[in-house]
Amino acid sequence: MKVIPRRHAEVYTVTDAPKPMSEDIGYRQRRYLISMGIRTGCFLGAVFAGALGAPLWAVGLLVVGAVFLPYISVIVANGGREPQPSARFDDPDSPHHKGISGQRPEIGS
Repeated sequence: MKVIPRRHAEVYTVTDAPKPMSEDIGYRQRRYLISMGIRTGCFLGAVFAGALGAPLWAVGLLVVGAVFLPYISVIVANGGREPQPSARFDDPDSPHHKGISGQRPEIGS
């Protein structure tokens, strides 16, 4: 009986596939819209806080948020796809791997 050495072929699984581009774009759009909502809240908060006589540091903090959030949001939204964890499988030669015992059942005639 001739023994053929087993090669460890690279295994590809469906779980290694990245998210669909439409799902990734939708996620980035939602994240951008939330950030822009926060920016709008900062802007309106700065206007109302300034009109009501809030401390200058509070108004300044809201203005800084309204000015810099668009830049940060665009950079994050255009940063590319999120990294996906890949599936990992145990080594078939590991001691914890259960092998096939015995022969396969055959259909008798």
